[in-house]
Amino acid sequence: MSDSEDTDGSCADWNITRKWLESMLQEHHGKDSEPQVVNFTVRPGCNANESVLSDILAVNVEYRLKPEQPAQELSLIVKRLPQDPYSRFFVTEAQFDLREIRFYTQVVPDLEVFQKQNRSDSSQLIELPIPRCIHAHYSPAGGTEDSPEPPESFLVLENLGPRGFEGAEFSRGLTLKQAEAALNAVARLHALSLTLKVKEGKPLSERYPFLFQTARATDSYQQLVERGLPQLARFLERRPGLEAVLEALLALRPRTKEVIANLLAPEDPLALITHTDFWCNNLLFRNSDDDGGGSCECAILDWQMVTYSRPTNDVALLLVSSVPTELRRRNTSALLDGYWETLTKTCLGLGLDISGELNYTRSDLDRDYRRSQLLALLLCIGSVDVALGDPMTEQRLIDVLEDLHNDGVLAIKDVVEPPAKET
Repeated sequence: MSDSEDTDGSCADWNITRKWLESMLQEHHGKDSEPQVVNFTVRPGCNANESVLSDILAVNVEYRLKPEQPAQELSLIVKRLPQDPYSRFFVTEAQFDLREIRFYTQVVPDLEVFQKQNRSDSSQLIELPIPRCIHAHYSPAGGTEDSPEPPESFLVLENLGPRGFEGAEFSRGLTLKQAEAALNAVARLHALSLTLKVKEGKPLSERYPFLFQTARATDSYQQLVERGLPQLARFLERRPGLEAVLEALLALRPRTKEVIANLLAPEDPLALITHTDFWCNNLLFRNSDDDGGGSCECAILDWQMVTYSRPTNDVALLLVSSVPTELRRRNTSALLDGYWETLTKTCLGLGLDISGELNYTRSDLDRDYRRSQLLALLLCIGSVDVALGDPMTEQRLIDVLEDLHNDGVLAIKDVVEPPAKET
C-alpha cells in the first residue's frame, strides 16, 4: 500500500495520512525542518488478538527534510487506543496508555540526563534497551455532557524489526543467551532508577505519580487470578499426580489478594522502577551473528504496567513464565549471578555501592527472588489461557507448579510474614 489509504478496514480506521506524518516528523526533527513525505505504507503491527492494550500498526515512511535533500526512510510502530469500546474503556480506566506515554516522555529522559550527570569518568554511557520514542500524544476525555470528547492517545516508536530484532517463541521458551540478555537489559534500567532514587532521596512514586499504584495494580491482577484459577484447577484435575499442587493452590486462593499486594508493594532499600509484565512476548532479541554463537542483545517493549516495586518481581516473572524447565532448573543461580553483577556494576558506575551503602547483598537477592516467585506464579495463573492448549507450555507450567510446591514457595507464611534479615 502506498500513500494514505489502506485496503484493510482496520488500518483505514487509523487515518494515517501524509499530512499527519509530515506534522509528526516536523515535531520530531524540529520546527525548522520541512518534511515532505514521498511515500508510505501501513500494515497491522501484530497478529489479531496479540495485543489487548493497544491497536498497533507498522508504518514505513520515505521522506525528505528539505526539497533538495535525498529521501530517507523511517520504520515506525504506532500504538493507539483499542477501537473496541470495551477494551478502550478498560485501557483508559486503568490508564495503561497514559502510563506508557509518561514512561517514554518523562522517565526515559530523566534517566538519560541523570546518567550523563552522574556516571564516572571511566564508565560508558548506558544505552537504554528500549525502542526510541519518536512522538507521543495524550488527551483525556473532555467536552460537555451534550458534546463529549473521547480520550485519545498515540505513541510512535522506532520499529526495531529492520534493525534485526525478532521476538522469541513462547512455546519453546528463551534460550540461555536470550535469558541472560533480558536480565542484563532490565538490570541496567533497574540500576538507573535505583541510583536516581538514592541520589535524590525521594521515592520514585512521588516523582512519577502515574506509575501503577500498588492498590490499583493489586485489584487488576486479583481479577485476573480469580478468572484464571478455576481454569487452571480444571486442567490440573485431569492430570494424575498433581493433587497436592492443586490442594496448595486452593488453600492459597482466599489470600491471593493479600499476597499480591504484599509483593507488589515497594520494599526498601531496593524499591525501584519495574516493568512488571516482563516475559518473553514483551521482548525482542538480536544476535551478533547468524549462527547464534555470538552475543545477544535484548530490547524491552510494552511499558503499560510500569510500577514502583521490587526488582526480583521482574526477574522471577521472566524465569517462571518464559524459561524452559531444564534450563531454569540448571541455571537459575547463574542467571541471578549475572543479573546481580550487572545491577551492582551499573550502580557503582553511577556512584552507588549497593552492598556498602544500602546493606543489600547477593543473599538478600536470593531471599527476595524466592518470595517474588509466588507473585510471578499468580500473574501466570491470571494469564493461564496463554499456556493451555499447547503441550510444551502446559508441561512447562506443570513443572513450575511442582517445583514451587516442592520448594515450599506456595506456602504464604514467608510472604505475609517475611523472615528477618540476617545480621
